[in-house]
Amino acid sequence: MSTDTRFPMAPGHPPEAAPPPPQNDGAAGHNAYAELLRDTRGLRREQQQAREAWYARLAADKKEDALFELEILLKGVACFANPRNHPGNGRRKTIVSLDFREHLGLARDGMARIVQLARTMLGDRDRAFVFQRYLETVLPEDTARTRLLNATMDQDTPETSLVVLRHGFTNLIEVGTGLLRLTRLNFRLFYAHLATGMREVAQSAFFNPLSALEFRPEFDRISSTQVLELIQSVPGEQAHRLIALTFLSLFRMLRYLRLVDSIALDHSDRRVGGRAYLVCAVLRSDARALSNYLRRRAGALLADSYERDLFRVPAADLGGRYDDLHSEGHRLVAIKGALAGLAANLRLEMRRAFEHDLPPADAATPEHELRGRLRLVTTNLRPALQNAILFLGKSLGVKLEEGRVFDDQAVRRATSERLRRDVWMFAQIARAFASKARHADQAADSWGALQSFAFVREFLSYFRAMGYPLLRSSDYGEVDAFMAAMSGLGDTDLLDPQRLEAAARECEAFFTYLTQLFEQISKRDELVGVAFDRREAARALRLYLGS
Repeated sequence: MSTDTRFPMAPGHPPEAAPPPPQNDGAAGHNAYAELLRDTRGLRREQQQAREAWYARLAADKKEDALFELEILLKGVACFANPRNHPGNGRRKTIVSLDFREHLGLARDGMARIVQLARTMLGDRDRAFVFQRYLETVLPEDTARTRLLNATMDQDTPETSLVVLRHGFTNLIEVGTGLLRLTRLNFRLFYAHLATGMREVAQSAFFNPLSALEFRPEFDRISSTQVLELIQSVPGEQAHRLIALTFLSLFRMLRYLRLVDSIALDHSDRRVGGRAYLVCAVLRSDARALSNYLRRRAGALLADSYERDLFRVPAADLGGRYDDLHSEGHRLVAIKGALAGLAANLRLEMRRAFEHDLPPADAATPEHELRGRLRLVTTNLRPALQNAILFLGKSLGVKLEEGRVFDDQAVRRATSERLRRDVWMFAQIARAFASKARHADQAADSWGALQSFAFVREFLSYFRAMGYPLLRSSDYGEVDAFMAAMSGLGDTDLLDPQRLEAAARECEAFFTYLTQLFEQISKRDELVGVAFDRREAARALRLYLGS
């Protein structure tokens, strides 16, 4: 599998994630899930074996959690160098006008946590490193210092690779502390410092997680047999790989949220901001990478795969295979729609979390308030990601059971509450669109065909992000008619009264269905006695609509 997906290192160009491209279609029987776990890091076989042996020997308490946090913080240094991964209200500002002292302070605290985790994993070896670093400062001869420094640069084992990282980030912390004495820190200086940290990570032989959407067998294995069976059952090389990539990415993002929760609840560490903002930067980068990849590449990959399969069929057999090929084409179109809807929903959720729930990095938020805001972010995002997983399963024809997919015992109530809120929200959007469409149709005159198409485009974007998942995951009986009406709207750049009338009619019917579905969800066992907060739902709707 191609692994040329490292972050760019050019000064002045913040890193932007790009997911690993799928392999070309190959022989049937490939296990894309296993290949993604094994190959996206790009380790050679002997490196992989050495790392597995080191990990087995590691005696650190909660070693899986410690290694996961270490690698996510290493990746976080790269992602946090990109202002697009910083929280904020979405208003565009000239980057040269901003002061990045607070941002650098957070990055330095995150680096301090990296050093702390490395020291824990090195154990007794860390004491030898401290003594060696002391010798570097007192040796009088440059040649002796050079020999000593070169001796610490070998990375033939995971331990020595960790020592090199520990050495590099210890020096970066010293430099960062000096930079923070400046009265103002511009972006070029901020980025140059973090880019140096990126280079340290990129040169690590055993701890380089900078590939976008990369996975590790130590902490990315999906425990749900139901999900694993679903991934393996997806026919077609590209569809199989896309589904495996999407499930692995969504579960990885859920793990990011668990890490943010543990940071928010860890009152023994006062560097909560540095740790959390670096992890959140990785979350936003990975979410954007997955969303962009599914939106831009899923359709082309599925179409290419279908075309190759089609051309393998002998001309004499086309008549007999017509029904199967027609059915397969419709199946791939449904998968493309599901992935596109999931991508749009992911963008919407991340925009809300990073523009409204998470305070800006330079806001100097008090520690106790920041911990609460971090919990708010995870509380809002977790059920959204869990529902995305359930929706993807339903789109593939399998009803995933919350208790068999997620470890959290409270997940059933959380996902039901979130589904109920989303149903109510999109019902309001559908009703508003139908009303506006009726009004536009009644007001149409000879110039009606030239009326603005903006409100229709806006509705279609909300439909892709919110309505399509609800449409596909529920048992709505008029899916085909509704989708035909939506496609009719998307096929023209001008207001067509007949198409607008059809869309309004379908939206009114879907609103009626969603209202009934809202009542049904409210009667679920897990929601008995749980009142629906209409005011909070209306507030969330305003945030989603960008007002």
